[in-house]
Amino acid sequence: MPLLWIEPLPRRISKGELLRWVAEAGGLEGKRIGRIELTGNRGALEVPDGWETRLVKALDGQRLGERRVRVWTSDGAAVTSALEDHFQRLARLLEVEAGAESRQAAERTRRFAGAQAEKTGNSMVDLIIADEDTGLGGRFLIQMIKRSRSPLPWTRLDTGSPVVLTPEASRAPAGRRGVVYQRDERSLRIALACEPEDLSDHDTWRLDLSSDEVAVQRQRAALARARTAAGERLAQLRAVLLGQRPPQFENADQAIVPEEAVDEPGQAPPDQPGSPRVPRVRSGAGQFVHSLDLNAAQRAAVRFALGARDVALIHGPPGTGKTRTVVELICQAADRGEKILACAPSNLAVDNLFERLLAAGRRAVRLGHPARVLPELRRHTLDLLVAEHPDVRLARKLVKEAWALFRRAERFTRARPVPGARQEMRQEARSLLADARRMEAQAVDQILDRAEVLCATTTGLDSELLGPRRFDLAVIDEASQSTEPGCWIPLLRAERVVLAGDHCQLPPTVVSDQAAAEGFGVSLFERLMALYGTAIARQLTIQYRMHQAIMDFPSRELYDGVLEADESVRQHRLCDLPQLADNALTQSPLEFLDTAGAGFDEEVEADGESRANPQEAELVVRSVHALLAAGLNAGELAVITPYAAQVRLLRSRLAVAGLEIDSVDGFQGREKEAVVISLVRSNPQGEIGFLRDIRRLNVALTRARRKLVVIGDSATLAAHPFYERMIDYFQNAGAYRTVWEEGLPGTPSGS
Repeated sequence: MPLLWIEPLPRRISKGELLRWVAEAGGLEGKRIGRIELTGNRGALEVPDGWETRLVKALDGQRLGERRVRVWTSDGAAVTSALEDHFQRLARLLEVEAGAESRQAAERTRRFAGAQAEKTGNSMVDLIIADEDTGLGGRFLIQMIKRSRSPLPWTRLDTGSPVVLTPEASRAPAGRRGVVYQRDERSLRIALACEPEDLSDHDTWRLDLSSDEVAVQRQRAALARARTAAGERLAQLRAVLLGQRPPQFENADQAIVPEEAVDEPGQAPPDQPGSPRVPRVRSGAGQFVHSLDLNAAQRAAVRFALGARDVALIHGPPGTGKTRTVVELICQAADRGEKILACAPSNLAVDNLFERLLAAGRRAVRLGHPARVLPELRRHTLDLLVAEHPDVRLARKLVKEAWALFRRAERFTRARPVPGARQEMRQEARSLLADARRMEAQAVDQILDRAEVLCATTTGLDSELLGPRRFDLAVIDEASQSTEPGCWIPLLRAERVVLAGDHCQLPPTVVSDQAAAEGFGVSLFERLMALYGTAIARQLTIQYRMHQAIMDFPSRELYDGVLEADESVRQHRLCDLPQLADNALTQSPLEFLDTAGAGFDEEVEADGESRANPQEAELVVRSVHALLAAGLNAGELAVITPYAAQVRLLRSRLAVAGLEIDSVDGFQGREKEAVVISLVRSNPQGEIGFLRDIRRLNVALTRARRKLVVIGDSATLAAHPFYERMIDYFQNAGAYRTVWEEGLPGTPSGS
């Protein structure tokens, strides 16, 4: 009987539960299903001949418990076909996602105008150009402000965002693409590739968030390259990453052999003569001499990753020092003389890694558009390093001389020019320009060759710039936030790869419902965890952020209870901070404020799709003011909510300098002393929307260091088992309160 594979399975699922799900969702009688095997978070079932294809179509991408699962069959398919299926599937879903992003952007522009466009957070209207300049490697820079000179509204247009600049006048020409390189309370600064000719022809402008077409093209090319690789290191890595060949490690007892592992046709095993080169770990890799103060779990993760010949994962739950560990890994690899490519899916994550590498004294260079790099790091970008190179300064002089010659050759003079003189001038000018280009290229090569580490986003790697360069090690931080096609871009150039992330936090952002349903949101990190389990990964277990009471529930639910709070944070509370009042509010680390039965109903935003809860927002306002009144600095307090409409509502009601109010996505990787969470959903049907993705709540719950306040409607939330257990946790901790309790801010009138 053919085998049907299913992953990742929910924790503690039984064979009977899996059997019932396959039978009900796949339309197959349970008695016709044969043997069932469960290994880790993967399951295999024997199904009748002829049913495997229809079951894959029916089940792949469907939700099993709290996760969407991948379903495939391993019977009767050649390895080459399986490879084509995997990469062609990713390529197809990439096109589906890119199309959805483009349609979404076009729909926003068509559907929303004026203030309604700005409410989406993806557009800015009624802008004027306040200043023009050049910089950032010769790019044209413009400063844009509101025509009314008023502060800018809440927006998703942030530093590094790709945007389209369009005149608001009727019959406007096509937009100009640019990148936001700076934003403050009253202005946006945009970097354009060149100066538009008609800036002065239009009074007001509109900015819209745009898709990154270059990133899609690079992912498309990477998938095609990975699929067709043969007889080279990329083909070997591909076999490991698809489970067709076991990963190898320095120590024999670390070898992994999945049951389904097979050799790729036409290639000898990696240790036999004639096979492509497999990088060998240098002697001494097992000897750990750390430059940073790491704990035992972090040191074990670095040692394990250094010993990987193919791939290793570093699993870093919230507050466990994942990036610190990754930096140590890169430093030790550089000390072994290796060239490292350090990537992450977002510019902010790359900058975080890059800044720490510079602080550690490494020779690191940042690739990518300077506008997408934090201002304090821009002088270390390749563009600006090249601009300051002595050879490039000379090249600029040559360019000026060349254009002067071109002008002289075209200039009308009374005296007849010597025959051939103009042609000689043009030829000399072209020769000067060629010399200048050669000098610039040599400067780029010198800078790249001197660097120990090149840092870039996964989709920011320019093949024309890097040429044939390869790297001993590619490290992808926050890998669980990248769709798989993005990770294949750096993989093309790597001998070995280490992925760091946490698949229990925010997944990759996927716009298309179809792509999400078919598993496009399953990162390479998550897929490898499902494929090889803990044998290919090392988990960090000591966290340095949260009070133990804040940590315990996420640890039990998502990390098998293995997280430990370091002694420095285990019992720290707000009342321990200087100048804070010592009272019940600051002494307790946890609080759940239940709005059930109070009529705090959610509302769908007018002319939008997001949701808000005005009465719950008022309760948030009062809770924030209570914390501020206790002496907490506004800069150490954050309000988090999953819904953009609630973000906008709260920002309009809480104009407190220094207070951050943002979505869950905006707080990934960050922390505050105190956090207030507004869950918004409150309805008779018990509908909780995308709150069903518990990874989103995991991020929100783990941002607070000393005080966590969660506000929500238990009657709505408890329809989901995860939220029911969360509310029970707060009750058992003595941290549960309701709006009906006397003296609680936000108590309904008349109670």
